[in-house]
Amino acid sequence: MKIYIITHYYPPEIGAPQARISEMAKIWSSLGHKVTVLTGFPNHPGGIIPKEYSKKYFMAEKDGDISIWRHWLYATPNKGLLKKTLCHISFMVSVVLLSLFRGKKPDVIIVTSPTFFSVISARIFSIIRNVPYVFEVRDLWPGIFIELNVLKNKLLIKILETIEMYLYKKAMMVVTVTRGFKENIAVRGIKKEKIEVITNGADIQKFSPEAEKLDFEKMYSIPKGKFVVLYAGAHGISHGLESVLNAANELMKKAPDVHFLFVGEGAEKEKLLKLKAGLNLSNVSFFGSIEKEMMCSLYCTCDIGLVPLKNIKGFSTFIPSKMFEIMACARPIIASLTGEAAQILNESGGAFVIEPEDVSALVSAVMTLKNDKEKLKQMGLCGYDYVKVHYDREKLAQRYIEYISERL
Repeated sequence: MKIYIITHYYPPEIGAPQARISEMAKIWSSLGHKVTVLTGFPNHPGGIIPKEYSKKYFMAEKDGDISIWRHWLYATPNKGLLKKTLCHISFMVSVVLLSLFRGKKPDVIIVTSPTFFSVISARIFSIIRNVPYVFEVRDLWPGIFIELNVLKNKLLIKILETIEMYLYKKAMMVVTVTRGFKENIAVRGIKKEKIEVITNGADIQKFSPEAEKLDFEKMYSIPKGKFVVLYAGAHGISHGLESVLNAANELMKKAPDVHFLFVGEGAEKEKLLKLKAGLNLSNVSFFGSIEKEMMCSLYCTCDIGLVPLKNIKGFSTFIPSKMFEIMACARPIIASLTGEAAQILNESGGAFVIEPEDVSALVSAVMTLKNDKEKLKQMGLCGYDYVKVHYDREKLAQRYIEYISERL
């Protein structure tokens, strides 16, 4: 099968979307499918295009047997709605203008959203080249921005929702990463039999408890013997990280051996750094993103992994992908979230699930695990066993391609 993948985000960028689609692409390629990825020049989240890609409109690369076509886009840091929208639209236009007639006709196009505008590119390809497309939904756009009160203009909301429904209807298949997303789309008029759920998961060949541990003292100036609580990932408006800093403030005197480590970038990082300074938190460290290849070692070196979300109703349908990778490294999780993700984590036995942005509950969970080393170990092992059985990325990728083959 000849597969085009249209994705705004792709390695060497680091993040959950990049990991999901690149790992899927490699698995599909290993199964004998001819995979071509249509993406932009790497720039997320800092908005800076590396020198080897600068001053170019198009570049073709190879990653093993996978062809990668990179397209110009308006690169901008991951903050500011207008500039980010221009970035998304520029990629949509660039893909169509530069690659609509490039290469042999594919059998299917898989387009992953966010960003929403990438799906418009896929629809144009679908019409002009007479190719079916699969609409993969990782976040509900524009719904999430309405929930976060970022989008308020009723006319604009109506226009975007109309486009959204049109793109669902014209897709050969809709793939969501959660059952909640499937229900949301089905309730609005898309037939359930058209929608399949392929959750996020972990590459259990890369993420395992056997990874070599990092030297936190050398890398992050965290003294040996500290009980390290890790948050790794995007520092965005969705994550409610202020509550983690408030918990760190409570624990600074109560448990001086506990240290909170934040690794990553995002639109809210500057605000979080100011809050840290304002609270004079000596038990909190912030560092930039690290290479994907080091993430397993990072998780294996910490004592607890955090998976927080803000206290917003719409987030009950979200399943943060990092929770599968943390469990695959046999580390216990403290998750401040609700809904489907909470159900999975409770079932796994590998997590403390607390209410979103509940500072007291977070403090209590950290203290419980710090003071009970056997519980800490057992929860980590339970999560590891659960992920191996239910959320192996390779098995999920095989199921994904089977769903497509059945419909072609």
